[in-house]
Amino acid sequence: MNEVMQNILTRRSVRKFTDEPIPKDILEDLVNAALHAPSGKGRQTWKFTVITNKDAISRLVDAIGTELKRNGYDMYHPTAIIMPSNIRDGIWSKEDNACALENIFLAAHSYGIGSVWINQMQNICDTPAIRTILNDFGVPEDHVVFGLAALGYPAPDAPIAPIKRTGTVSYIE
Repeated sequence: MNEVMQNILTRRSVRKFTDEPIPKDILEDLVNAALHAPSGKGRQTWKFTVITNKDAISRLVDAIGTELKRNGYDMYHPTAIIMPSNIRDGIWSKEDNACALENIFLAAHSYGIGSVWINQMQNICDTPAIRTILNDFGVPEDHVVFGLAALGYPAPDAPIAPIKRTGTVSYIE
């Protein structure tokens, strides 16, 4: 099996991380992978915000937990977040960001970094508390965060979901 297929087939969501920081050059590679994702008509209207500051991560996590009324929400304690945002009214904004996130997840896995898709943001981006944080992070006012990548090195005891891939495939030959 080739290296790309091996990477795709072995990637799993990781929901428990160590405290070891991810080197900046690797984070830059992950963003570069995202920038090479396909986008509708090649418009690339996205913006990527990389957060490694522990206080900034805690501020965002706490605000999300409050908005969702989920006491103890912790986003699995990532050491880094890559948060793509895209124009609210873009026809392909959500799809473009999903492609970028998948590239991030696969690139992270190739470096031995765990990742998990956090998807709660899209419905709470414009609440006052969240929008204030997004503004402080430089996310444009007309952008929505459809999902983000919570990242970190997998903890040794991180549970890994078993492989269970199902679906229907039809070949028209």
